[in-house]
Amino acid sequence: MALRDIEQKIEGVVEKTFGRMFRSTLQPVELARRLAREMEDHKTVSVSRVYVPNQYTVYLSPADRRQFSSYESALVLELGSYLEAHARSEGLSLLTMPRIRLETDTDLRPGEFGIACRMVDPGRGGVEEVPPVAESVPTPEAAPVAPSPVPAAPLPNEALEAVSGTQILTPEQARAAGLVREHVTVYVSGQAFRISQKVTSMGRSRDCDIVVPDPNVSRVHAEVRHEGLEYVLVDLGSTNGVEVNGRRVLRHSLRDGDRVSLGGAEVLVERR
Repeated sequence: MALRDIEQKIEGVVEKTFGRMFRSTLQPVELARRLAREMEDHKTVSVSRVYVPNQYTVYLSPADRRQFSSYESALVLELGSYLEAHARSEGLSLLTMPRIRLETDTDLRPGEFGIACRMVDPGRGGVEEVPPVAESVPTPEAAPVAPSPVPAAPLPNEALEAVSGTQILTPEQARAAGLVREHVTVYVSGQAFRISQKVTSMGRSRDCDIVVPDPNVSRVHAEVRHEGLEYVLVDLGSTNGVEVNGRRVLRHSLRDGDRVSLGGAEVLVERR
């Protein structure tokens, strides 16, 4: 993993350097090749399938965006078809037809571009924003009443299979065995976000599942990946890195109470 990250960083430096030196016109085939590489770099291994992202945002310099403006709609459809065919040939699974979107980034020079990708279930929102809960203060006349216990939801089938070996338990069997769904929540600047999908992106870009509005945070800084029964935080080659409890990490299995620093922006992890 560390070797691959080093190779990707070196490759990115070389590509940016040549882009600045020659100011070459960006070609659609370059976008297609990089999109396919991003797809393969963000695979999620499930019980019987390997899933890949189905939504991609391509960040272009203003000059490169203008050159595609006359046929942008046709281009994004062609790139989506190319990714769908690539996934099919490699035996990869998509939740929907790949969707491509082009955006302008004024920090980029002609020939440079960036890509952010994520996996989105069309039937779910992805990240659930948790509304703040107001605290109630009991009055002398009324003593606080303990809330009734709420039955816990069962684990998803993938996690149940990992626990039970070969048997997929029914919800009733899961409750009887004491297997319940775990909730993972991250707090960014006091705002709570509940993790509810396989791959959750975090970064400065508005296209991230969790937006961290800090200038020291990369556009797509890190991901939280749900792997089996673990929630793994992965640094995506960010500029200022990721620290957990004061220690620099590239990959870390999140624990309740972990304090994460994304380029200086503080994130608190809660697992319940």
